[in-house]
Amino acid sequence: MEDLLPVAYFHVVFTLPAQVAEIAYQNKAAVYGLLFKASAQTLLTIAADPKHLGARIGMTSVLHTWGSAMTHHPHVHVIVPGGGLSADGTRWVACRPGFFLPVKVLSRLFRRLFLEGLARLHTTGKLKFFSNLSGLADPDTFATHLAPLRRTEWVVYVKPPFGGPEAVLAYLSRYTHRVAISNHRLISTDGDTVSFRWKDYRIKRGDRMKTMRLPTDEFIRRFLIHVLPIGFHRIRHAGFLANGIRRERIAMVRRLLGTESEPDQINEENPLSRADEADQLPPCPKCGGPMRIIETFLRGQLPRSRAPPWEEAA
Repeated sequence: MEDLLPVAYFHVVFTLPAQVAEIAYQNKAAVYGLLFKASAQTLLTIAADPKHLGARIGMTSVLHTWGSAMTHHPHVHVIVPGGGLSADGTRWVACRPGFFLPVKVLSRLFRRLFLEGLARLHTTGKLKFFSNLSGLADPDTFATHLAPLRRTEWVVYVKPPFGGPEAVLAYLSRYTHRVAISNHRLISTDGDTVSFRWKDYRIKRGDRMKTMRLPTDEFIRRFLIHVLPIGFHRIRHAGFLANGIRRERIAMVRRLLGTESEPDQINEENPLSRADEADQLPPCPKCGGPMRIIETFLRGQLPRSRAPPWEEAA
């Protein structure tokens, strides 16, 4: 909640074509990392262009690698505030109501950046190929494989803005640590097969929910497809929400939006000295001395000063 801004938030999805998803399956760390980098760079570049937004934006990206039937379907969900900082950092530049950035422009830049990055990975020997893809180790075969992808439209989808910061928080709390299938979609198992519900997105109207029954070993195989490499981070932040500068930039944006007082204003509005402030606080019910505020936190938020349960027990 502390990181959310009082602005519209947009939900952007970048999806890899099936031909690239096959390569990603055998090179998870390298290709998933490139997916994060290319999608973030696409948004940052187009948003900084004065023809579109002309601002430095921030984003939180979450990697999902599955479709509803647990097939391999790598894509990145990006949550982006609807605006950004001006080039000189002196004002907040808001996007048009209900419109973030043009999808076709995003799609084409994403395609170029990703394919260029994929070619570099191949040239530097960071891609490995096995089984039916072993022929792609040859540079000419690899280039031929990618050639048609330079002419097709890649799927980039900008969803309508969230209902507000609370809706963003609800989305992130549900999806950031989601796995390939949740318990509520499981129907039954008899030792040999597993039945579960899945959504058929090819159906445009009517009931999309269907039931799939898989042999147990196939169900387990599909689930394990989505286990990420050790140490791989599936949630990443970029732009003014990058980890090293996020707190400072969020405070700056809040000041520009008028939702946080400047330090000087705080001093003027609260001219009490430390002694005066102590007099205004209720006395300690045990010793009668002045109470001292050590932390302020939101409802439902765990105080930073609270020791973990195992330390309290010790």
